[in-house]
Amino acid sequence: AGESATESFRLSFTEGESTISPWHDIPLKGGAEGTYNAVIEIPKMTKAKMEVATKEPNNPIAQDMKKGKLRDYHGPIFWNYGCIPQTWENPNEEHPELKCFGDDDPIDVVEIGSKALAMGTVAEVKPLGVLAMIDDGELDWKVIAIATDDELASEYNDIDDVPDAVKDGIREWFRWYKTPDDKPLNGFGFDEKWLDAKSAGEVIEETHDAWKKLRSGEIEAGKLWTGSN
Repeated sequence: AGESATESFRLSFTEGESTISPWHDIPLKGGAEGTYNAVIEIPKMTKAKMEVATKEPNNPIAQDMKKGKLRDYHGPIFWNYGCIPQTWENPNEEHPELKCFGDDDPIDVVEIGSKALAMGTVAEVKPLGVLAMIDDGELDWKVIAIATDDELASEYNDIDDVPDAVKDGIREWFRWYKTPDDKPLNGFGFDEKWLDAKSAGEVIEETHDAWKKLRSGEIEAGKLWTGSN
């Protein structure tokens, strides 16, 4: 609904006749063992800051707004970017080592395959690692993953299989991307290291557990739309 690059633009998700939430209704896991679903919000080589609208009914994808203006990155992102459904980074819970709280969103995923995936694509991905970004004092995990149908998927199984140029490129992009707005550099936990695929799976499962508590009402949803509040 609405024109792209306008405040009214919304990309809604449907199943049959019904509108569904990409956050709550798309399954966490993909069809194959060890895979997850990724909802693509921002196709690679684009710069409109699109995201699942966590506070709107059925959570359509919309362009983020800051200070009344549509938000764009200052340059394109070089990978497909989105979120993993049925996850939530709990802002009420302090990470025991990093001593910061979740950013109140589904967990982010950076898909490094060769194809640009259209906004709204639900891609089955294989997690390869995870980076603990700290943005404005909040923990904002970045899962690095590859679509299972990508030609490199058979070669990439863990973080050490990913070229350093890709890992460094992602980290530096996220370190610097807010500086044109006079924001400080973003930081990273764990000595700025990428954690491995096993750690990525553990982080995803932790955020899935938090989502289940949010969805059941055990944790107060505040302004978030969960479909059960």
